[in-house]
Amino acid sequence: MTNAHILIVDDQESIRHFIEKAMVDEGYQVSTAGDGKTAFELITAVEPDLILLDLRLPDTHGLDILRRVKEENPELQVIIMTAFGDVDSAVRAMKLGAHDYVNKPINLEQLFLTISKALESRTLWRELKHLRRCRNDRVTQGFIRGDSPLMAEVYEMIEQVAVSESTGVLIQGESGTGKEHVANLIHELSPRAEKPFLEINCAAIPKELLESELFGYEKGAFTDASSQKQGLLEMADGGTLFLDEVGEMSLQIQVKLLRVLERMTFKRVGGTKDIKVSVRVISATNQDLEKMCAEKLFREDLYYRLRVVPIRVPALRERVEDILPLAKHFLFEFSKQFGKNFQGFSPEAERTLLEYPWPGNIRELKNLTERTVLLENGLRVEAEMLKLGSGRTTREVDSPIAALELILDEPGLPPAGVPFERIISEIEQAMIVKASEATNWNQSRTAEVLHLKRDKLRYRMKLYGLSRPKRRQAA
Repeated sequence: MTNAHILIVDDQESIRHFIEKAMVDEGYQVSTAGDGKTAFELITAVEPDLILLDLRLPDTHGLDILRRVKEENPELQVIIMTAFGDVDSAVRAMKLGAHDYVNKPINLEQLFLTISKALESRTLWRELKHLRRCRNDRVTQGFIRGDSPLMAEVYEMIEQVAVSESTGVLIQGESGTGKEHVANLIHELSPRAEKPFLEINCAAIPKELLESELFGYEKGAFTDASSQKQGLLEMADGGTLFLDEVGEMSLQIQVKLLRVLERMTFKRVGGTKDIKVSVRVISATNQDLEKMCAEKLFREDLYYRLRVVPIRVPALRERVEDILPLAKHFLFEFSKQFGKNFQGFSPEAERTLLEYPWPGNIRELKNLTERTVLLENGLRVEAEMLKLGSGRTTREVDSPIAALELILDEPGLPPAGVPFERIISEIEQAMIVKASEATNWNQSRTAEVLHLKRDKLRYRMKLYGLSRPKRRQAA
């Protein structure tokens, strides 16, 4: 690291002068201090890249300086200079975060080598911080945190729990509040971030298929098991498995999941071999699991395993101050996507948004904004463009379904008519992709979920050019 600034802290002027001259000759910038008070003043004033620190100073002990430096600036590298008889103190210094130590009398060749390694460590530290910051920006890109105190508490909890690699988290909240986003953030901010994040909606898959999706199966385990298949637990090894709508699990699968959480081992369906994994399980529900436990519909022991840390995501009506920032964010996002010129909402439209109860929460707000931008034109959204429902929850839809929903809600057809075939074909494609993702692209089970014959499913997949996407390799 060229032009690095080194602070030499030693009570002996001869040693300071000797090391300073050698460092300057090597091209380093150098400051010196003979006591702890001066050292702290220089640390603030010149912000050195590295400190050469003697342990015995007239006004304090070097370990006290080291402890304070590491508390205030962990990336600042410190090399201890110590006499041969004070190795124990040097070892304590290493435990407190010192990069290394050198013995007196100073061997300049050894000192230069130690300094070079310490500055390399500082560079790597900064690069790691930059990469983490970039990753965090990527995770939160396109999402408005909002200004509400309730969401500030949620994000504080996310940051705290993300530090752990294994603590169970139960995310509770109404449908559409963003529980999946919270789970994704916990994963991306955790030490498991470079490993897979896999999710499954327990309500979207028939209970008889959920077991094989989670645990996998051996060849011949059942009629369609023509080959061995890994389950999501196995595929998420090292990473995170997100179980959405966990309250929909059958009691039989709950027992097997509890065993996984206790032992981190399981068997595939039809298998006899124990498979060991390291997986963090994050679950979510919009149901009252405590009440379900009392009614014997959910295992109490599993409930407490899952909710080591509970996070409640508030409904949108509880965080009114976030409605307009979110609406504007979605407005700009969809205006760009659909090539529209909307710049904002009229005062009347803003009042309408703030007064509506949002039973479908953020999902409903996003879908409403998408539908409005798709079907309307102008520089700003007027209140009459919003066409809010009477408290009915908007389904999780894509653009063609939103358009169809609006058409069916109107008393008559639009003057320009209805693009019937395009809407129906896009709905078919969306349903096939959603079902295929839920069954890991197993055509037999996808056909069963959609109540189609397998040949009809194949025909539609071929017609629309649908196939399993190529899997990204985990870093």
